[in-house]
Amino acid sequence: MSYLQTYNKWQQYDHLDEDIRSELILMQDNEKAKEDAFYKNLEFGTGGMRGEIGAGTNRMNLYTVRKAAEGLARYIEKYGEEAKSRGVVLAYDCRRKSPEFALEIARTLASHGIQAYVFEALRPTPELSFAVRFLHTFMGGMITASHNPPEYNGFKVYGEDGAQLNLEDAAAVIDEINKIDNELSIEVGSLEEFKQSGLIKIISNDVDDSYVEHLITVSQQPKLAKETDLTVVFSPLHGASNDMVQRGFNALGYENIHIVKEQEQPDSEFTTVASPNPEEPGAFEYAIRDGKKINADLLITADPDGDRLGLAVKGSDGEYILLTGNQTGAILLDYLLARKQEKGIIPANGRVFKTIVTSEIGRKIAGHYGVTTEDVLTGFKFIGEKIKKYEASGEHTFLFGYEESYGYLVKDFARDKDAVQAALLAVEAAAYHKNEGKTLYEVLLALYEQHGYYREGLESLTLKGKEGADKIQSILSSFRENPIREIDNLTVHLQEDYGTLKRLFTVQGTEEDILLPSSNVLKYFLEDGSWVCVRPSGTEPKVKFYFSVVGTSVEHSEEKLAHIKEAFMAKVNAVI
Repeated sequence: MSYLQTYNKWQQYDHLDEDIRSELILMQDNEKAKEDAFYKNLEFGTGGMRGEIGAGTNRMNLYTVRKAAEGLARYIEKYGEEAKSRGVVLAYDCRRKSPEFALEIARTLASHGIQAYVFEALRPTPELSFAVRFLHTFMGGMITASHNPPEYNGFKVYGEDGAQLNLEDAAAVIDEINKIDNELSIEVGSLEEFKQSGLIKIISNDVDDSYVEHLITVSQQPKLAKETDLTVVFSPLHGASNDMVQRGFNALGYENIHIVKEQEQPDSEFTTVASPNPEEPGAFEYAIRDGKKINADLLITADPDGDRLGLAVKGSDGEYILLTGNQTGAILLDYLLARKQEKGIIPANGRVFKTIVTSEIGRKIAGHYGVTTEDVLTGFKFIGEKIKKYEASGEHTFLFGYEESYGYLVKDFARDKDAVQAALLAVEAAAYHKNEGKTLYEVLLALYEQHGYYREGLESLTLKGKEGADKIQSILSSFRENPIREIDNLTVHLQEDYGTLKRLFTVQGTEEDILLPSSNVLKYFLEDGSWVCVRPSGTEPKVKFYFSVVGTSVEHSEEKLAHIKEAFMAKVNAVI
């Protein structure tokens, strides 16, 4: 069916939501708008679904969300009555229509006799992950678009272990969703009747209280809270993490935690920031302002659904320096392992997990403490999958997991990245090092001096719509058809293609298999230890380019990074 036929089908549907009907009328003379809205179904991928809110099969709306929930319900039904009675717990963040989408999913599930639990108000993603295991539900769902712009929303699905669905289970859910031909034909029952029957239950304090009890265990030295004069500024960036972060600090006894007032309350429009993303310098504007007023030692921001964390620390000149995700991860990892080593509690089979686009300094730090590191594909679901695997086998003990995109997990009572946990550990690390007379930036420089001056960078191209998707694929295709042999006059001595799962040693001309799931990713290792990675985003209309170098000083590594970036992006621009 063409996009015009699908558009007309929606327009002619008698019971269409009136807001969506109004949108269809507005686009009736705009062929490009109609095509973008209807040329495909909004993809439910291995990480769930995410897209712009609006009318159309390629948008987040009542009908596309209902279709995803219908497919999920059919998947659960195959596991029988026990799975249905255990049910699904649903949470949501501050975004447009998040509560409505959560309740629509609950209604769809309940229409199949599947128990649904819905939080009474917004909660951070890691608490949803925790809630799955706390309530012993069969699955979980989170309505969020993470740090995307305000016009986006999404739906992430979790398995019974509290991690995002693994590839096999996600494929089975996707298969059920794809069997549904007409999202307009799905009928659901009354919300109030489902509440009265108990098939939809609204939850609150029990999960919150237990999550906070577990948060306290993140602390390696609880007494520091009473011994430090550390001053912190925190901003939830209008999102869902504020309450849990504050409760965590209060439970541990930290007092000098100052919240950015303009960004404390939920706001679906994120009116004080251009982008609610801790990776963006603008996300720290208000925190820096407040930090200067009170001479704060540490600034913290969390993204809207509370799974990503950003830090800013004092430099030698007293100005704030924004840390990258790799730098924050290095500091947290070193602090955590150092304290465990002091107590003699690093297990012999301890393991750290990071993604293939995360800095190698983490491997160096872990190795210094006698701990091994394992790489996984990009996406925290793969770290969650490893936790489950080794929990069952006993082969390894999880110690820490992180990714360059500002996601960290300290303890596995959650199975997704957890900005609340990370905030507590970051403050404790800052308090510990302040007692030792060091700032976190000085700690970072010491780690560089010890392990190498690693520096990472990221470039991305946003290419929306069908035309953009085609361009993204053309970039990857071109690089596969015309292998890159050098970057900035440095020989590519190793190329990894995660699509074909082949590792090519270009100088020797030999190959070996990559023992990871397939993914549309290319990675190039250069003769000097630098690397470049190309990866289309799984949740945004972007293709991302990751860069990593190691130098002999901060200045040297920054210079190398700039040169390699420039040389590689010239190759990208040549094929667009």
